[in-house]
Formats: sequence, structure tokens, C-alpha cells
Amino acid sequence: MYMKENIKIIGSPKIFAFTVMWMIVLVFVGTIVQRDIGLYAAQMQYFSSWFTWFWFLPFPSGKLTMLIIFINLSCYFFRPNIFQTKKLGITITHSGVILMLVGGALTSFFSHEGSVVIDEGKVSNYYENYYNKELVIIDTSNPKYDHFTAFDSPLLIKDNLLSDQSIPFTIEILDYFVNCKPVSRIYEGGEELKGMAKNFFLQQLPLEKEYEKNISGIIYKISNTESSNGIYINYIGQPITQTLNHNNKEYMLILRRQRTYLPFKLELIDFKKVMHPGTEIAKSYSSLVNLIEDDIPRKVLISMNEPLRHRGYTFYQASFIENGSKQTTVLATVKNYGRLFPYISTIIMCIG
Repeated sequence: MYMKENIKIIGSPKIFAFTVMWMIVLVFVGTIVQRDIGLYAAQMQYFSSWFTWFWFLPFPSGKLTMLIIFINLSCYFFRPNIFQTKKLGITITHSGVILMLVGGALTSFFSHEGSVVIDEGKVSNYYENYYNKELVIIDTSNPKYDHFTAFDSPLLIKDNLLSDQSIPFTIEILDYFVNCKPVSRIYEGGEELKGMAKNFFLQQLPLEKEYEKNISGIIYKISNTESSNGIYINYIGQPITQTLNHNNKEYMLILRRQRTYLPFKLELIDFKKVMHPGTEIAKSYSSLVNLIEDDIPRKVLISMNEPLRHRGYTFYQASFIENGSKQTTVLATVKNYGRLFPYISTIIMCIG
């Protein structure tokens, strides 16, 4: 009896109505603030977090609101006689909504997105994340292969100490900037500064509204080496790769966008664009690629309205880069585990 009363309270339609109204408020506020803080920051603050702050008060954000709706609707299935003919439509509709919420959760927690950048005639087997970064240490001492050790974004925080059995030194994060630029020093730095840090320092900049345009940078201290102890800097797109030597082994240290490696390769055979008549504005563009899997190539055309879908990945023709006669395609890449859920749940709700 006690359990039935709790289910009745938690599954009250009033809770559903108020949470939906609150979600409308979040959508409205999140849309308005995009103008000032950008799309990604608004998404993280109002929809991809559990709580958001209005002045000094915490309020449920998108994740918590959707969890409340999920629990509220799930209580319906603990009620008696829900599969009777007169209630069957409501039951089916509830099932469709629940399925849509499950798909949204899968997308939120497990999906990835980024871009594949390929020059004509070149091959790529990875895509780079728009938002997350990684510090990579590459041991190049073996002539047959390079050994990579990567530290992801959650570890790149001030005062954190990075170490791994694959590298013989430790890295202390002195500072990390989401957006910055290198600035020349007026005077050469002291002996504790190594590499580019001798002649440059990193100046923190305000965040870009288009979050993917931020140039992240890191200041770190290397310890436990024979001759390479000191303070170094790295930033996204650094033209000179930072190296250090230890026990006659050479290591490269690179701060880059987080890479996800694909179970296949893409080779750009030909990139084509069609211009608006009398202008330098592209009307449409497409990429003819070789999809190489198990050393077997298959030609596929990716255009603005025809993405490539393979092994759960979707590649969209997003943009291109031109450098003289050299052409480069940019393919937006999405790995969405909940891609089919909206279609299936909508059909179920229509049936209901």
C-alpha cells in the first residue's frame, strides 16, 4: 500500500506538467544567452549539466529535469490495468516517450563529434574533437614504431601532476588556458625556461563564442630528467614541436585536439566545389573518397546533402580549406549511439 502511494505521488501528472514548463524556461534562457556566451557554453551550462545557477541559487539543469521526467513517466508502468483496451493508446504513447528519453541519454553520455581534415591524395584514420584537448608524449626512440602516451582534458588542470610508467619523467601542470596566444618576451627567460618558453609566454584571452575556435595552451614543469628539467609551454597549432631528451631517447610533447581513431581509413580522391555564378561564394561542394577497410577500397561520394554512414559513424560535408592549388576537405564526424531512437519513438507515439 505504501509503495502504491509513493508511485502515485512520484508519477503525478502535475510533476510532469511543471517539469515541462521548467524545460521551456531553460530552452528560452539558454537560447537567449547564446548571443553572449556562444552555443557550446550555453549547452554545457543549461542542458548538459545537472544544475545551473541563476544569480546565487542553484536550479535543475537539463539533465536533472529530463531524469525527473523519465522517473515520473516510468511510474505509469507500475499502475494496474494499463494494458486494457481503453488504456492501450496511453500506454503505447508513454513507451514512445520513454524510448525517446533513453535515446537522448545515450546521445548525451556516449556520443562524440569532431571533424576529419584530409588533403587531396592523403589518407586519414582519425577525427579530432571540437572541444576536448589532450597532451601527447611520443617516444620516437624505436625505429619501427612510435609509442604514444596521452593525457585527456580532465587531467589538464592547474597543479595536477601527470605521470605514467611509459614515460620516465613527471609533468606538473602550472597553468592551463582554454584560450590564449603566444607573446614574444622582451628579454630572454631564465635557465629554468626551456624550448619556446625561453622566448615566448602564453597570454590568456577571453573565450570565443564559437568554442571550437579557442586556442588552448598549457604551461608545465618537467622533473626527474638528466638535462631537460624545466618549464615548457605548448599550445594548439604550435609550429615547432617541443622535444626533450632523456637517457638517449627523444620525446615529443604535443598539445592537440583529442583524437579518436577509426576502424577504417578515408582517402580523399577528389574535392569539387560549385560556385554561385559571378561570385567567389561556394554554392555546393563534395568529396570523392576511398573508404578503405581490411585493405579493400570502396569509392563513396560525400556531398552537402548526402553524408556517409558507416559502422555507426556519420560523415557530413562541412567545409573546405584552400591553399593555392592545394584543396582540403573538412568532414564533420558524429558517433551517435542514440541516432535511431527519435525515429523509432516517434513512430511508436504516432501509433499510440
